[in-house]
Amino acid sequence: MNIKPAYSIKHLLRLLCQGVCLVVFLILFRLTDYRGKDEIGWAVNVLFRLDPLSALTSILAAKEYIILFIPALILVALTIIFGRFFCGWICPLGTLLDLFSKYVRCSNKKIAGVRYVKYIFLTVIIVGAVFGLQLSGFLNPFSILVRGLAFSIDPVFNYIICLFFDSIYLNAPEALSNLTEPVYSSLKQTLLPFRQSFFALSFLCFIILLSVFLLEKISRRFWCRNLCPLGGMLAMLSLSALLRRLPEKTCKECSDCAGICPMDAFRDDGWIRGEECHLCLDCIGNCPSKISSFKLGKPKKKISFEPGKRFFIKWVIAGAAIPIVSKVSLAQKIERPFLIRPPGAKEEGSFLPKCVRCGECMKVCVKNALQPALMESGFEGMFTPRLVPRLGYCEFNCTLCGQVCPSGAIERLDLKQKQRFVIGLAVFDKDRCLPFAKDESCIVCEEHCPTYDKAIKFKSIKVKNKNESEIIIKQPYVIDSLCIGCGICENVCPLKGNAAIRVIRQKQ
Repeated sequence: MNIKPAYSIKHLLRLLCQGVCLVVFLILFRLTDYRGKDEIGWAVNVLFRLDPLSALTSILAAKEYIILFIPALILVALTIIFGRFFCGWICPLGTLLDLFSKYVRCSNKKIAGVRYVKYIFLTVIIVGAVFGLQLSGFLNPFSILVRGLAFSIDPVFNYIICLFFDSIYLNAPEALSNLTEPVYSSLKQTLLPFRQSFFALSFLCFIILLSVFLLEKISRRFWCRNLCPLGGMLAMLSLSALLRRLPEKTCKECSDCAGICPMDAFRDDGWIRGEECHLCLDCIGNCPSKISSFKLGKPKKKISFEPGKRFFIKWVIAGAAIPIVSKVSLAQKIERPFLIRPPGAKEEGSFLPKCVRCGECMKVCVKNALQPALMESGFEGMFTPRLVPRLGYCEFNCTLCGQVCPSGAIERLDLKQKQRFVIGLAVFDKDRCLPFAKDESCIVCEEHCPTYDKAIKFKSIKVKNKNESEIIIKQPYVIDSLCIGCGICENVCPLKGNAAIRVIRQKQ
Protein backbone atom coordinates (compact mmCIF):
# COMPACT_ATOMS: atom_id res chain seq x y z
CA MET A 1 0.00 0.00 0.00
CA ASN A 2 1.45 3.38 -1.03
CA ILE A 3 0.54 6.25 1.28
CA LYS A 4 1.90 9.74 0.76
CA PRO A 5 3.53 10.92 4.01
CA ALA A 6 2.31 13.99 5.83
CA TYR A 7 5.10 16.10 7.27
CA SER A 8 5.29 16.93 10.97
CA ILE A 9 7.65 19.43 12.60
CA LYS A 10 9.86 16.56 13.79
CA HIS A 11 9.82 15.08 10.31
CA LEU A 12 10.93 18.39 8.80
CA LEU A 13 13.70 18.55 11.40
CA ARG A 14 14.95 15.17 10.20
CA LEU A 15 14.90 16.33 6.58
CA LEU A 16 16.89 19.41 7.59
CA CYS A 17 19.42 17.23 9.42
CA GLN A 18 19.73 14.95 6.38
CA GLY A 19 20.26 17.93 4.10
CA VAL A 20 22.93 19.48 6.32
CA CYS A 21 24.79 16.17 6.68
CA LEU A 22 24.68 15.59 2.92
CA VAL A 23 26.03 19.08 2.23
CA VAL A 24 28.81 18.55 4.80
CA PHE A 25 29.69 15.23 3.15
CA LEU A 26 29.86 16.81 -0.31
CA ILE A 27 32.00 19.69 1.00
CA LEU A 28 34.41 17.26 2.65
CA PHE A 29 34.46 15.20 -0.55
CA ARG A 30 35.52 18.25 -2.53
CA LEU A 31 38.08 19.27 0.09
CA THR A 32 39.71 15.85 -0.31
CA ASP A 33 41.81 17.29 -3.08
CA TYR A 34 45.01 19.19 -3.73
CA ARG A 35 44.39 22.91 -3.41
CA GLY A 36 47.83 24.39 -3.95
CA LYS A 37 49.52 23.27 -0.74
CA ASP A 38 50.58 20.02 0.85
CA GLU A 39 48.08 20.12 3.69
CA ILE A 40 44.45 19.25 4.21
CA GLY A 41 43.29 20.96 7.36
CA TRP A 42 39.80 19.44 7.48
CA ALA A 43 38.68 16.09 8.86
CA VAL A 44 37.79 14.88 5.37
CA ASN A 45 37.84 11.22 6.44
CA VAL A 46 35.57 11.63 9.47
CA LEU A 47 32.78 9.56 7.89
CA PHE A 48 34.97 6.45 7.79
CA ARG A 49 36.27 7.05 11.30
CA LEU A 50 32.68 7.18 12.56
CA ASP A 51 31.98 3.82 10.93
CA PRO A 52 31.96 1.01 13.55
CA LEU A 53 32.08 -1.68 10.86
CA SER A 54 35.32 -0.34 9.38
CA ALA A 55 36.68 0.11 12.89
CA LEU A 56 35.86 -3.41 14.07
CA THR A 57 37.04 -5.21 10.94
CA SER A 58 40.28 -3.21 10.72
CA ILE A 59 41.09 -3.89 14.38
CA LEU A 60 40.27 -7.58 14.11
CA ALA A 61 42.11 -8.09 10.82
CA ALA A 62 45.20 -6.11 11.82
CA LYS A 63 45.23 -7.58 15.35
CA GLU A 64 45.93 -4.18 16.86
CA TYR A 65 44.00 -1.30 18.36
CA ILE A 66 43.69 1.59 15.91
CA ILE A 67 43.26 4.85 17.79
CA LEU A 68 42.05 6.65 14.66
CA PHE A 69 38.69 4.88 15.02
CA ILE A 70 37.82 6.31 18.45
CA PRO A 71 34.98 8.40 16.89
CA ALA A 72 33.26 5.10 15.98
CA LEU A 73 32.70 4.48 19.71
CA ILE A 74 30.56 7.62 19.82
CA LEU A 75 28.26 6.26 17.12
CA VAL A 76 28.06 2.89 18.90
CA ALA A 77 27.05 4.57 22.17
CA LEU A 78 24.44 6.79 20.49
CA THR A 79 23.01 3.82 18.59
CA ILE A 80 22.57 1.84 21.82
CA ILE A 81 20.57 4.76 23.20
CA PHE A 82 18.68 6.10 20.18
CA GLY A 83 18.59 3.11 17.86
CA ARG A 84 19.36 3.11 14.17
CA PHE A 85 19.10 6.89 13.83
CA PHE A 86 22.29 7.15 11.76
CA CYS A 87 20.63 5.49 8.76
CA GLY A 88 17.68 7.85 8.77
CA TRP A 89 19.25 11.12 9.85
CA ILE A 90 22.94 11.22 8.86
CA CYS A 91 24.02 8.60 6.29
CA PRO A 92 24.69 10.42 2.98
CA LEU A 93 23.93 7.33 0.91
CA GLY A 94 20.59 6.92 2.68
CA THR A 95 19.75 10.57 2.02
CA LEU A 96 20.61 10.24 -1.67
CA LEU A 97 18.44 7.11 -1.88
CA ASP A 98 15.54 9.03 -0.34
CA LEU A 99 15.98 11.77 -2.93
CA PHE A 100 16.25 9.26 -5.78
CA SER A 101 13.15 7.36 -4.64
CA LYS A 102 11.03 10.47 -5.21
CA TYR A 103 11.70 10.21 -8.94
CA VAL A 104 11.30 6.48 -9.54
CA ARG A 105 8.21 4.32 -9.45
CA CYS A 106 8.59 1.72 -6.73
CA SER A 107 6.88 -1.66 -7.04
CA ASN A 108 7.03 -2.30 -3.26
CA LYS A 109 7.64 -6.01 -3.75
CA LYS A 110 8.24 -8.03 -0.62
CA ILE A 111 10.80 -10.80 -1.02
CA ALA A 112 10.75 -13.35 1.77
CA GLY A 113 13.97 -13.67 3.74
CA VAL A 114 15.89 -11.01 1.81
CA ARG A 115 16.16 -8.73 4.87
CA TYR A 116 18.48 -11.31 6.43
CA VAL A 117 21.07 -10.90 3.68
CA LYS A 118 22.61 -7.93 5.51
CA TYR A 119 23.29 -10.21 8.48
CA ILE A 120 24.90 -12.75 6.14
CA PHE A 121 27.22 -10.07 4.78
CA LEU A 122 27.91 -8.76 8.29
CA THR A 123 28.75 -12.21 9.66
CA VAL A 124 31.02 -13.14 6.76
CA ILE A 125 32.82 -9.78 6.95
CA ILE A 126 33.45 -9.95 10.72
CA VAL A 127 34.51 -13.61 10.74
CA GLY A 128 36.74 -12.97 7.74
CA ALA A 129 38.38 -10.13 9.69
CA VAL A 130 39.05 -12.48 12.61
CA PHE A 131 41.07 -14.60 10.18
CA GLY A 132 42.93 -11.55 8.85
CA LEU A 133 40.88 -10.88 5.71
CA GLN A 134 39.48 -7.35 5.27
CA LEU A 135 36.21 -7.57 3.34
CA SER A 136 34.23 -4.61 4.66
CA GLY A 137 35.46 -2.29 1.91
CA PHE A 138 33.65 -4.31 -0.73
CA LEU A 139 30.18 -3.75 0.77
CA ASN A 140 30.62 -0.82 3.12
CA PRO A 141 28.13 1.85 1.99
CA PHE A 142 30.63 4.67 2.46
CA SER A 143 33.29 2.90 0.39
CA ILE A 144 30.78 2.19 -2.37
CA LEU A 145 29.59 5.80 -2.38
CA VAL A 146 33.01 7.48 -2.24
CA ARG A 147 34.55 5.14 -4.82
CA GLY A 148 31.64 5.66 -7.19
CA LEU A 149 31.83 9.42 -6.83
CA ALA A 150 35.64 9.68 -6.91
CA PHE A 151 36.38 7.20 -9.70
CA SER A 152 33.48 7.87 -12.07
CA ILE A 153 30.97 10.63 -11.23
CA ASP A 154 33.49 13.35 -10.33
CA PRO A 155 35.84 12.76 -13.32
CA VAL A 156 32.89 12.67 -15.73
CA PHE A 157 31.43 15.85 -14.20
CA ASN A 158 34.78 17.64 -14.57
CA TYR A 159 35.22 16.36 -18.13
CA ILE A 160 31.80 17.61 -19.27
CA ILE A 161 32.14 21.03 -17.62
CA CYS A 162 35.66 21.57 -19.00
CA LEU A 163 34.60 20.39 -22.46
CA PHE A 164 31.74 22.90 -22.45
CA PHE A 165 33.89 25.87 -21.44
CA ASP A 166 36.79 24.84 -23.69
CA SER A 167 34.43 24.72 -26.65
CA ILE A 168 33.25 28.24 -25.91
CA TYR A 169 36.82 29.49 -25.47
CA LEU A 170 38.00 27.96 -28.76
CA ASN A 171 34.97 28.52 -30.97
CA ALA A 172 32.76 31.28 -29.60
CA PRO A 173 33.24 35.02 -30.14
CA GLU A 174 35.73 36.67 -27.84
CA ALA A 175 33.02 38.67 -26.09
CA LEU A 176 31.24 35.46 -25.03
CA SER A 177 34.44 33.76 -23.88
CA ASN A 178 35.30 36.83 -21.81
CA LEU A 179 31.99 36.36 -20.01
CA THR A 180 32.39 32.62 -19.41
CA GLU A 181 36.01 32.62 -18.24
CA PRO A 182 35.22 34.17 -14.81
CA VAL A 183 32.47 31.57 -14.36
CA TYR A 184 34.90 28.78 -15.21
CA SER A 185 37.52 30.20 -12.83
CA SER A 186 34.94 30.32 -10.05
CA LEU A 187 33.95 26.70 -10.70
CA LYS A 188 37.60 25.61 -10.61
CA GLN A 189 37.98 27.18 -7.20
CA THR A 190 34.81 25.65 -5.77
CA LEU A 191 33.04 22.73 -7.48
CA LEU A 192 35.63 21.28 -9.85
CA PRO A 193 38.55 19.06 -8.87
CA PHE A 194 42.17 20.19 -9.15
CA ARG A 195 42.78 18.26 -12.37
CA GLN A 196 41.12 15.84 -14.74
CA SER A 197 41.68 12.36 -13.37
CA PHE A 198 41.43 8.92 -14.93
CA PHE A 199 40.88 5.72 -12.97
CA ALA A 200 40.95 2.01 -13.55
CA LEU A 201 37.70 0.23 -12.55
CA SER A 202 35.75 3.49 -12.98
CA PHE A 203 32.98 1.75 -14.91
CA LEU A 204 32.76 -1.08 -12.37
CA CYS A 205 32.50 1.37 -9.47
CA PHE A 206 29.81 3.29 -11.35
CA ILE A 207 27.78 0.14 -12.02
CA ILE A 208 27.98 -0.93 -8.36
CA LEU A 209 26.79 2.48 -7.15
CA LEU A 210 24.09 2.67 -9.82
CA SER A 211 22.83 -0.79 -8.81
CA VAL A 212 22.33 0.40 -5.23
CA PHE A 213 20.11 3.20 -6.53
CA LEU A 214 18.21 1.06 -9.04
CA LEU A 215 17.20 -1.30 -6.24
CA GLU A 216 14.85 1.52 -5.18
CA LYS A 217 12.57 0.37 -8.00
CA ILE A 218 11.89 -2.79 -6.01
CA SER A 219 11.22 -1.06 -2.71
CA ARG A 220 12.23 2.05 -0.83
CA ARG A 221 15.56 1.78 0.96
CA PHE A 222 16.03 -1.73 -0.45
CA TRP A 223 19.79 -1.53 0.09
CA CYS A 224 19.47 -0.18 3.63
CA ARG A 225 16.85 -2.61 4.86
CA ASN A 226 18.13 -5.76 3.16
CA LEU A 227 21.78 -5.62 2.07
CA CYS A 228 23.82 -3.01 3.94
CA PRO A 229 26.23 -4.74 6.39
CA LEU A 230 26.71 -1.51 8.34
CA GLY A 231 22.93 -1.28 8.61
CA GLY A 232 22.93 -4.86 9.91
CA MET A 233 25.51 -3.97 12.55
CA LEU A 234 23.59 -0.88 13.65
CA ALA A 235 20.40 -2.96 13.75
CA MET A 236 22.00 -5.44 16.14
CA LEU A 237 23.26 -2.59 18.33
CA SER A 238 19.69 -1.25 18.34
CA LEU A 239 18.09 -4.42 19.69
CA SER A 240 17.93 -2.97 23.21
CA ALA A 241 17.83 0.72 22.26
CA LEU A 242 16.11 2.99 24.76
CA LEU A 243 14.35 5.21 22.23
CA ARG A 244 11.23 3.39 21.08
CA ARG A 245 8.30 4.04 18.83
CA LEU A 246 4.94 4.10 20.60
CA PRO A 247 2.59 2.39 20.19
CA GLU A 248 4.74 -0.64 19.42
CA LYS A 249 1.95 -2.22 17.39
CA THR A 250 -0.32 -0.92 14.66
CA CYS A 251 -3.86 -0.07 15.71
CA LYS A 252 -6.53 -2.67 14.95
CA GLU A 253 -8.60 -0.29 12.85
CA CYS A 254 -5.61 1.33 11.12
CA SER A 255 -2.30 0.20 9.68
CA ASP A 256 -1.24 3.37 7.87
CA CYS A 257 2.08 3.47 9.71
CA ALA A 258 2.99 -0.01 8.41
CA GLY A 259 2.06 0.97 4.88
CA ILE A 260 4.18 4.10 4.88
CA CYS A 261 7.27 2.70 6.63
CA PRO A 262 10.21 2.82 4.16
CA MET A 263 12.09 0.17 6.15
CA ASP A 264 9.18 -2.30 6.33
CA ALA A 265 9.82 -2.36 10.09
CA PHE A 266 6.37 -3.74 11.02
CA ARG A 267 5.81 -7.48 11.15
CA ASP A 268 2.72 -9.14 9.67
CA ASP A 269 1.16 -9.29 13.16
CA GLY A 270 1.56 -5.51 13.54
CA TRP A 271 4.42 -5.45 16.06
CA ILE A 272 7.39 -3.26 15.17
CA ARG A 273 10.89 -4.59 14.73
CA GLY A 274 12.77 -1.96 16.70
CA GLU A 275 16.09 -2.80 15.12
CA GLU A 276 14.73 -2.08 11.63
CA CYS A 277 13.31 1.36 12.46
CA HIS A 278 15.64 4.15 11.34
CA LEU A 279 13.57 6.90 12.97
CA CYS A 280 12.37 8.49 9.75
CA LEU A 281 9.24 9.74 11.66
CA ASP A 282 6.99 9.22 8.62
CA CYS A 283 4.57 7.35 10.86
CA ILE A 284 4.12 10.37 13.16
CA GLY A 285 3.01 12.76 10.46
CA ASN A 286 0.70 10.16 8.93
CA CYS A 287 -1.01 8.95 12.13
CA PRO A 288 -4.74 9.90 11.87
CA SER A 289 -5.23 9.68 15.64
CA LYS A 290 -1.96 11.50 16.43
CA ILE A 291 -0.85 8.92 18.97
CA SER A 292 2.41 7.88 17.31
CA SER A 293 5.51 9.12 19.11
CA PHE A 294 9.07 8.21 20.10
CA LYS A 295 10.01 8.04 23.77
CA LEU A 296 12.84 6.69 25.91
CA GLY A 297 12.01 3.49 27.75
CA LYS A 298 12.04 -0.28 27.62
CA PRO A 299 9.72 -2.03 25.15
CA LYS A 300 6.52 -3.50 26.55
CA LYS A 301 6.93 -6.63 24.48
CA LYS A 302 10.32 -8.01 23.53
CA ILE A 303 10.24 -9.03 19.86
CA SER A 304 12.58 -11.94 19.23
CA PHE A 305 15.48 -11.35 16.86
CA GLU A 306 14.42 -13.37 13.84
CA PRO A 307 17.70 -14.83 12.48
CA GLY A 308 18.34 -17.78 14.80
CA LYS A 309 21.54 -19.39 16.08
CA ARG A 310 21.66 -21.91 13.23
CA PHE A 311 21.51 -19.07 10.75
CA PHE A 312 24.61 -17.44 12.20
CA ILE A 313 26.50 -20.71 12.75
CA LYS A 314 26.42 -21.67 9.08
CA TRP A 315 27.50 -18.21 7.98
CA VAL A 316 30.26 -18.14 10.57
CA ILE A 317 31.58 -21.30 8.89
CA ALA A 318 31.28 -19.63 5.48
CA GLY A 319 33.05 -16.53 6.80
CA ALA A 320 35.93 -18.68 8.05
CA ALA A 321 36.16 -20.61 4.78
CA ILE A 322 36.76 -17.54 2.59
CA PRO A 323 40.05 -16.40 4.18
CA ILE A 324 41.26 -19.99 4.43
CA VAL A 325 40.65 -20.57 0.72
CA SER A 326 42.32 -17.25 -0.09
CA LYS A 327 45.53 -18.56 1.48
CA VAL A 328 45.93 -21.10 -1.33
CA SER A 329 45.22 -18.70 -4.19
CA LEU A 330 47.90 -18.15 -6.80
CA ALA A 331 48.28 -14.54 -5.69
CA GLN A 332 49.80 -15.78 -2.43
CA LYS A 333 52.60 -17.59 -4.26
CA ILE A 334 53.75 -15.48 -7.19
CA GLU A 335 55.90 -12.38 -6.92
CA ARG A 336 54.32 -9.06 -7.87
CA PRO A 337 57.28 -6.85 -8.77
CA PHE A 338 55.19 -4.03 -10.24
CA LEU A 339 52.68 -3.75 -7.38
CA ILE A 340 53.90 -0.49 -5.83
CA ARG A 341 52.11 0.79 -2.74
CA PRO A 342 51.89 4.47 -1.66
CA PRO A 343 54.58 5.96 0.60
CA GLY A 344 53.75 5.17 4.21
CA ALA A 345 52.14 1.83 3.39
CA LYS A 346 53.55 -1.11 5.31
CA GLU A 347 54.19 -4.58 3.94
CA GLU A 348 51.19 -6.41 2.52
CA GLY A 349 50.43 -8.42 5.65
CA SER A 350 49.87 -5.21 7.63
CA PHE A 351 48.54 -3.03 4.81
CA LEU A 352 45.70 -5.16 3.45
CA PRO A 353 43.96 -5.78 6.83
CA LYS A 354 43.82 -2.05 7.57
CA CYS A 355 42.86 -0.71 4.14
CA VAL A 356 39.09 -0.10 3.95
CA ARG A 357 39.14 0.48 0.15
CA CYS A 358 37.69 3.98 0.55
CA GLY A 359 39.56 5.47 -2.42
CA GLU A 360 40.45 8.68 -0.55
CA CYS A 361 44.21 8.31 -1.20
CA MET A 362 43.62 7.79 -4.91
CA LYS A 363 41.29 10.75 -5.16
CA VAL A 364 43.77 13.10 -3.50
CA CYS A 365 46.87 11.94 -5.43
CA VAL A 366 48.27 15.05 -7.13
CA LYS A 367 49.56 13.24 -10.21
CA ASN A 368 46.71 10.71 -10.52
CA ALA A 369 49.37 8.03 -10.01
CA LEU A 370 47.47 5.95 -7.44
CA GLN A 371 44.99 3.57 -9.04
CA PRO A 372 42.66 0.89 -7.66
CA ALA A 373 44.08 -2.61 -7.95
CA LEU A 374 42.07 -5.32 -9.66
CA MET A 375 43.58 -8.77 -9.08
CA GLU A 376 47.25 -7.81 -8.84
CA SER A 377 47.32 -8.99 -5.22
CA GLY A 378 44.41 -11.43 -5.36
CA PHE A 379 40.75 -10.64 -4.78
CA GLU A 380 41.51 -9.54 -1.21
CA GLY A 381 43.55 -6.64 -2.63
CA MET A 382 40.85 -5.40 -5.01
CA PHE A 383 40.24 -1.61 -4.81
CA THR A 384 43.42 -1.07 -2.77
CA PRO A 385 45.81 1.64 -4.06
CA ARG A 386 48.80 0.93 -6.27
CA LEU A 387 51.19 3.28 -8.03
CA VAL A 388 51.11 3.25 -11.85
CA PRO A 389 54.20 5.29 -12.83
CA ARG A 390 53.45 5.32 -16.55
CA LEU A 391 50.25 7.23 -15.75
CA GLY A 392 51.66 9.45 -13.01
CA TYR A 393 54.36 9.55 -10.38
CA CYS A 394 54.61 10.08 -6.66
CA GLU A 395 55.18 13.80 -6.21
CA PHE A 396 58.36 14.29 -4.14
CA ASN A 397 56.88 17.13 -2.05
CA CYS A 398 53.44 15.60 -1.41
CA THR A 399 52.20 13.80 1.72
CA LEU A 400 48.45 13.99 1.07
CA CYS A 401 47.66 10.25 0.82
CA GLY A 402 48.79 9.65 4.40
CA GLN A 403 46.77 12.63 5.60
CA VAL A 404 43.47 11.37 4.23
CA CYS A 405 43.79 7.65 5.05
CA PRO A 406 41.14 7.00 7.74
CA SER A 407 42.48 3.70 9.06
CA GLY A 408 46.24 4.14 9.24
CA ALA A 409 46.85 1.70 6.39
CA ILE A 410 48.97 4.52 4.96
CA GLU A 411 51.01 6.06 7.75
CA ARG A 412 50.96 9.84 8.02
CA LEU A 413 54.48 11.04 7.20
CA ASP A 414 56.00 14.48 7.45
CA LEU A 415 57.73 15.77 4.35
CA LYS A 416 61.24 14.70 5.37
CA GLN A 417 60.05 11.18 6.25
CA LYS A 418 58.14 10.90 2.99
CA GLN A 419 61.13 11.99 0.91
CA ARG A 420 63.17 9.18 2.44
CA PHE A 421 60.46 6.50 2.30
CA VAL A 422 61.34 3.78 -0.19
CA ILE A 423 58.42 2.35 -2.15
CA GLY A 424 60.37 0.80 -5.00
CA LEU A 425 63.55 0.70 -7.01
CA ALA A 426 64.14 1.89 -10.58
CA VAL A 427 65.83 -0.60 -12.90
CA PHE A 428 66.85 -0.17 -16.54
CA ASP A 429 65.78 -2.39 -19.41
CA LYS A 430 68.97 -2.26 -21.44
CA ASP A 431 67.23 -3.81 -24.42
CA ARG A 432 65.08 -0.67 -24.71
CA CYS A 433 67.06 2.15 -23.13
CA LEU A 434 68.46 4.30 -25.96
CA PRO A 435 72.04 4.71 -24.66
CA PHE A 436 72.31 0.91 -24.30
CA ALA A 437 70.18 -0.41 -27.14
CA LYS A 438 70.93 2.16 -29.88
CA ASP A 439 73.97 4.03 -28.62
CA GLU A 440 71.96 7.26 -28.61
CA SER A 441 72.18 9.93 -25.95
CA CYS A 442 69.23 10.36 -23.59
CA ILE A 443 69.38 12.00 -20.15
CA VAL A 444 65.66 12.56 -19.47
CA CYS A 445 65.42 10.21 -16.47
CA GLU A 446 68.40 11.79 -14.70
CA GLU A 447 67.13 15.32 -15.34
CA HIS A 448 63.82 14.59 -13.59
CA CYS A 449 65.13 12.52 -10.66
CA PRO A 450 63.97 14.53 -7.59
CA THR A 451 66.22 13.17 -4.83
CA TYR A 452 68.67 15.69 -3.41
CA ASP A 453 71.63 13.60 -4.52
CA LYS A 454 70.53 12.19 -7.87
CA ALA A 455 69.70 8.48 -7.68
CA ILE A 456 70.41 8.22 -11.42
CA LYS A 457 73.93 9.00 -12.57
CA PHE A 458 75.95 8.48 -15.75
CA LYS A 459 79.15 6.92 -16.86
CA SER A 460 80.77 8.02 -20.10
CA ILE A 461 81.66 5.37 -22.66
CA LYS A 462 83.00 5.39 -26.18
CA VAL A 463 80.82 3.98 -28.95
CA LYS A 464 80.82 4.11 -32.72
CA ASN A 465 78.16 6.03 -34.54
CA LYS A 466 76.68 5.25 -37.96
CA ASN A 467 79.75 6.65 -39.66
CA GLU A 468 81.98 4.33 -37.61
CA SER A 469 83.40 7.34 -35.80
CA GLU A 470 83.99 7.11 -32.09
CA ILE A 471 81.75 9.28 -29.92
CA ILE A 472 81.25 9.55 -26.21
CA ILE A 473 77.75 8.98 -24.78
CA LYS A 474 76.43 8.82 -21.26
CA GLN A 475 74.92 5.55 -20.04
CA PRO A 476 72.70 5.87 -16.95
CA TYR A 477 72.76 3.70 -13.86
CA VAL A 478 70.81 3.68 -10.60
CA ILE A 479 72.33 4.06 -7.16
CA ASP A 480 70.11 1.72 -5.18
CA SER A 481 70.70 3.40 -1.83
CA LEU A 482 69.42 6.75 -3.12
CA CYS A 483 66.40 5.61 -5.16
CA ILE A 484 63.00 5.85 -3.43
CA GLY A 485 60.94 4.47 -6.32
CA CYS A 486 58.83 7.59 -6.94
CA GLY A 487 58.37 6.59 -10.59
CA ILE A 488 59.05 9.95 -12.24
CA CYS A 489 61.82 8.42 -14.35
CA GLU A 490 59.44 5.78 -15.69
CA ASN A 491 56.75 8.41 -16.23
CA VAL A 492 58.93 10.73 -18.34
CA CYS A 493 60.79 8.08 -20.35
CA PRO A 494 60.31 9.19 -23.99
CA LEU A 495 59.85 5.69 -25.40
CA LYS A 496 56.37 4.66 -26.44
CA GLY A 497 54.72 1.75 -24.64
CA ASN A 498 56.61 0.32 -21.70
CA ALA A 499 59.32 2.60 -20.40
CA ALA A 500 63.00 1.67 -20.62
CA ILE A 501 63.25 2.19 -16.87
CA ARG A 502 60.73 0.47 -14.59
CA VAL A 503 60.05 0.80 -10.89
CA ILE A 504 59.87 -2.55 -9.11
CA ARG A 505 58.64 -3.30 -5.66
CA GLN A 506 61.07 -3.36 -2.76
CA LYS A 507 60.41 -5.85 0.03
CA GLN A 508 60.19 -4.14 3.41
